[in-house]
Amino acid sequence: MEMQQLLSMGFPEETAAQALAATGGGCPLKATEWILTHTQKNSSNDNNNNNLNPNNNSPNSAHFQPKLDRFFRFHSKPPPSTPSPSPSPSPALNGAPPKDSSEEKGEKDYDDEEEEDAEAVHKKRRKRETAVQLPPLHEPLSERMRPRRIDEVVGQDHLLGRNSFLRSAVDRNRLPSVIFWGPPGTGKTSIARAIVSSCPSSSYRFVSLSAVTCGVKDKGVMKEKKRTVLFMDEVHRFNKSQQDSFLPVIEDGSIVFIGATTENPSFHLITPLLSRCKVLTLNQLSPEHVSALLRRAVDDSDMGLSRSVEGIRVIEVDDDAIDLMSSHCDGDARVALNALEIAATASAARSAAVGGVVRVTGEDAKEALQCKHLAYDKAGEEHYNLISALHKSMRGSDADAAIYWLARMLQGGEEPLYIARRLIRFASEDVGLADPSALVQAVACYQACHFLGMPECNVNLAQCVAYLALAPKSVSVYRAIKDAQKAVTESVGQNEGVPLHLRNAPTKLMKELGYAKGYIYPPDVDNPSLLSQSYLPPSLQGYKFLHWPSGHNTDQQGAI
Repeated sequence: MEMQQLLSMGFPEETAAQALAATGGGCPLKATEWILTHTQKNSSNDNNNNNLNPNNNSPNSAHFQPKLDRFFRFHSKPPPSTPSPSPSPSPALNGAPPKDSSEEKGEKDYDDEEEEDAEAVHKKRRKRETAVQLPPLHEPLSERMRPRRIDEVVGQDHLLGRNSFLRSAVDRNRLPSVIFWGPPGTGKTSIARAIVSSCPSSSYRFVSLSAVTCGVKDKGVMKEKKRTVLFMDEVHRFNKSQQDSFLPVIEDGSIVFIGATTENPSFHLITPLLSRCKVLTLNQLSPEHVSALLRRAVDDSDMGLSRSVEGIRVIEVDDDAIDLMSSHCDGDARVALNALEIAATASAARSAAVGGVVRVTGEDAKEALQCKHLAYDKAGEEHYNLISALHKSMRGSDADAAIYWLARMLQGGEEPLYIARRLIRFASEDVGLADPSALVQAVACYQACHFLGMPECNVNLAQCVAYLALAPKSVSVYRAIKDAQKAVTESVGQNEGVPLHLRNAPTKLMKELGYAKGYIYPPDVDNPSLLSQSYLPPSLQGYKFLHWPSGHNTDQQGAI
């Protein structure tokens, strides 16, 4: 293959073979450099030989050079020739043989070919640059309907209201570095783009990157006349060192940093970054907000729903379809718009057969949604929010609310054994000695979930949740262990050694040292309650950890 490439450049077979042998035969580029180098070294000898022997066909002669120049014409453009001010003498006067007309025609054709190739390359480059500027052919409806200005943003009035600091910053053309935190589909990216485009002057350049696909080296976008607004989506995916790289350019004002995250910034972003950026929380969109976005997409004839269905100009969407999609998207505008586009496409395919107007019905919306979208992340913020709601509902003895939050977690795909483990903890922490059998119920629930799995174990979980919610409550054990651990960590009692009478004495030496000496075995005493034997270290004598009345009847006691 290397030999064929060299031959296609115009090199003779003998020279090509020598070059491949000299360079190891693995790289045509090295072989070409070897030939050119040796050509330059022997150029003076070759010129002398050419003068003596005009029929010399040496590979170092210029006989094959035009073909080689043609191969490299895209890599290096020869400098334009400067015409001589004085007329050049005719070839006959110089003793050179006159050029044949066919040779002149060949050189002219070659020059014309060079110009045509250069023009073709220029046309291709211009066509490629034009193609880059065109919008994507199948841009999703949710992307096309992004607001261009902050006045077009639906929802998030607490951030973009007339008296909000963000709108004031836009009016004064002084954007701060911020971090948008909110659920998916609430407008983090859209607001970032809208505030830049809404600034009074075009003094900002918007650069959008995603932490999913870029690294630190991709952030070299700062040095221009315009200030750069760097929007970093999914910023929580960067590790600590990557987040550190933003600090200097935010600190000196080289960029305006706008981050977007669905995770709690307190847990996933470093403190220095939070110190330099104001965290703004986006709320979940209400059904009314989502409904307004859907109707805007239906009414927009340029970028809206009609563009998703080619050849169809009239698209009608029933109110029940709008209501269904806006109430089942869980506040995610992207989910609702995608469902609307899918429903319209399916309806258009059905209507094309009969040639009617496209009408999106409630059944089309159900088919597009398949099931209600639930915002739930088993390792994210919503995971901890829901388990907290379940725990607090059981603590408040509200069985209905507890079962509801349980259902939310199960429908979101939560691992049932995780919930069962939390119930075991609750049985001791919040029920405790008020109903000791609650722990038995919780452990049995865990075993049942392990044996059955989902979906059958949902009833086992619901039974245990209801039992724990309705059971009497006591946190005496929970508080006792916390106080005891605090006493140990704070060295209350100086963490003294175990008193000698409480130590074990399995050997003769230990007995001689006084281990277990003076210990009274309570079963041997008629009335153990009258024993004056102490069990705490001397410095903790009389210290109370468990506040639980002696002889307490757990069946009659409520929360303690």
